[in-house]
Amino acid sequence: MSGRVERDLERGLDLIESGEYFAAHEALEEAWRAAEPPERDFFQGLVHVAVAWYQAGRGNRVGCERQLDKAGRRLAPYAPVHRRVDVDDLLTQVRAAQGAFPALSPARVRRL
Repeated sequence: MSGRVERDLERGLDLIESGEYFAAHEALEEAWRAAEPPERDFFQGLVHVAVAWYQAGRGNRVGCERQLDKAGRRLAPYAPVHRRVDVDDLLTQVRAAQGAFPALSPARVRRL
């Protein structure tokens, strides 16, 4: 993975951890655009995670639920771990969030 992609990934994950979901989505989109094709669904799944939590914060149930569905579909093939991200744990959070609107727990990305 290129240095730029790795930097954008790390920045995006840090922003998710700090609850800055809109900024996280932008950083992760940069990684997604620069990634090689086999990696793009992984990055797009992370973008969907950030946008889901952002939409939840805005009170947008439909937007949140759609993003959660997309996140689950995009990330599942990368389980259990991809690029040091605990995808299994992230998918567990996505599934839990699907029934929790509007009170989603903050998203956390475990890195291994």
